[in-house]
Amino acid sequence: MEGRKRIVGWGVLALWVIVIALAAPLAGKLGDVQRDRAVDYLPASADSTQVAKITEQLPGGDSTDLVLVYHRDGGLTAADRATAAREVAEVAAGHPLTSPPRPVPSQDGTTLLYAVSSTEPGTDEVARDAFVHDVREKVSGEVGGPGALATDASEVYGSLDGPLLYTTVAVVAVLLIVIYRSPFLWLVPLVVAGVADFLSMAVTYALHQGFDISVSGQSTGVMTILVFGAGTDYALLLVSRYREELRRVPRPYDAMVAALRGCGPAVLASSGTVALGMLCLLAADMNSSRGMGPTAAVGVLCALVAMLTLLPALLVVLGRRVFWPLVPAYGSEPKAARRSLFAAMGSSAGRRPLPVLLAGAAALAALALGVLNLPGTLKQEDSFSSTPESVAAMKTLAAAYPQMGTQPITLIAPVGSSAEVLERVRATEGVSRAERGRSGGGWSEISVVAAHAPQSAGETATIRELRSALGEGVYVGGPSAEQLDMADTSASDQRIVIPLVLVVVLIVLIALLRSLVAPLILVAAVVAVWGAALGIGGLVFEGIFGFEGTDTGLALLSFVFLVALGVDYGIFLMHRMREECLNGLEAGPAALAALRTTGGVIASAGLVLAATFAVLVNMPMVQLAELGFVIAVGVLLDTFLVRTYLVTSASVLLGRRVWWPGPLAKKPVSTARSESERRPVGV
Repeated sequence: MEGRKRIVGWGVLALWVIVIALAAPLAGKLGDVQRDRAVDYLPASADSTQVAKITEQLPGGDSTDLVLVYHRDGGLTAADRATAAREVAEVAAGHPLTSPPRPVPSQDGTTLLYAVSSTEPGTDEVARDAFVHDVREKVSGEVGGPGALATDASEVYGSLDGPLLYTTVAVVAVLLIVIYRSPFLWLVPLVVAGVADFLSMAVTYALHQGFDISVSGQSTGVMTILVFGAGTDYALLLVSRYREELRRVPRPYDAMVAALRGCGPAVLASSGTVALGMLCLLAADMNSSRGMGPTAAVGVLCALVAMLTLLPALLVVLGRRVFWPLVPAYGSEPKAARRSLFAAMGSSAGRRPLPVLLAGAAALAALALGVLNLPGTLKQEDSFSSTPESVAAMKTLAAAYPQMGTQPITLIAPVGSSAEVLERVRATEGVSRAERGRSGGGWSEISVVAAHAPQSAGETATIRELRSALGEGVYVGGPSAEQLDMADTSASDQRIVIPLVLVVVLIVLIALLRSLVAPLILVAAVVAVWGAALGIGGLVFEGIFGFEGTDTGLALLSFVFLVALGVDYGIFLMHRMREECLNGLEAGPAALAALRTTGGVIASAGLVLAATFAVLVNMPMVQLAELGFVIAVGVLLDTFLVRTYLVTSASVLLGRRVWWPGPLAKKPVSTARSESERRPVGV
């Protein structure tokens, strides 16, 4: 019988080998469909998105717009101007440009700019990058503009995959070694997480091919973090329960079956809740947010499948020796340990639940006030943690041309009315100049230069005025309009997605816990954690990290992740608490017992998840750094403050009412069985 059971383990491993072989061709193609163009992040229904799409259909296709900047602090010399003219002519000779570049000198004589636009690269990002690099090789000045910014951003995102994966693996490995205190055991969940990440890449590619979901560097990076973070959490819970069962059950196979029965339902419920929360992003209008929803859900579900099938099979095949040197022998008892930290925390919450609850809530509220200190909207040039050439060029232009826009606003108008539109544009306040460009497919392109610096309040007012004055059928786009649309759409998405996430999560919790009060406590707690984490970000982003702005999608994405992942841990704790109540304990003692028995493993899981998201803080994109920081801080607050003190103290105060209106709220409690007589159940 035992040999037959071991064959089952080997059979699962063989099945996974087949899955990996089938996934390999798909996973390897994910990088080919990853896109980080503006249109891949823009709102689906925005004017700027329509401009980007129609521009691709004009003669020559999408244009790559650059600004060549020549600057000398003491003033440009005649030789400088001659060099600039010669180099620009060389660029024009080597590439087809939409119009001859004309020099635009600054009033103080220190700077000269040339606007260069070419349709040669089209929509191909590789060709665009090659064009930008060739121009940079030909000119001695700085190369900026939307095309150069896109190339620099693409290179940054392209460089993330390796460092992000290696750093994440290293962080998880170190934490697992410390947690398990074994030279072998840490490697097993880490390998399984790597397999899950590989599988998630294949599934994401298949979804892109089948349903055309947006795949960006941001979404794939977050997916990797989720696979290793959430997957390692599930592994910690399963291995902890498996170790416990090995002391009770002689055969590893039977111990694993018991472990899966014990913690499997909670893991399934929590991962399902996270996936559903992520899928709520499909309701967002922002392309980048909507694309992140399914990729994040894929990451969580692939981690779940791997940790509940491949990990158990490996552990069963390896047997007890994988735990060496702390091998859990059959019939043995765990070494007597000193009073745990979580037992002490639970005791303090149990003795003084009301003061603990009020103090914790006040602390979270005080931290949330830091939201008022969040820096303004993040500008394009501030989205890099370093200063690439495109950003340096933008800063030079902003200083030399303070009263003039240095990147065009692009209008798309019907051909038949383009002349009338052009006249109305030139008459609009805040417009410095405007000229007609390409026409085709029933549309005409109009290039507008504002009288104000890019992404300034004056330019924003000009864009809004153009949209208001020109009305339906005329689209206003370009880099600044794209940033404006992203900010407006993010605010709109928050009003739709945040309530949707709350409703979905609440429904799942009610169904799982068979209560209304307990789910409301958990949801209120994670919302408070989100506010406090954002508030801490407001206190450190500008003053400590030097971030000049806040990404427009930060509030929404951090909310979805923190609520879904925070409820994840709440399910582990409440599931155990419910089982303790079913075993005869009152709600208050059950909450303390649940904290005492699950606190250690939940804390370990929280540390791992926070550490994996903290990896993003070191990435060279401010958007990722801000998102990683807020989620990491939120997970730590949730693990060590909310779960241990606030949820526990609220449960002690409410007693059986925490399960209202479920049957446990009215069930007579029997205390005939002592805690030592009850078998551990749940997580």
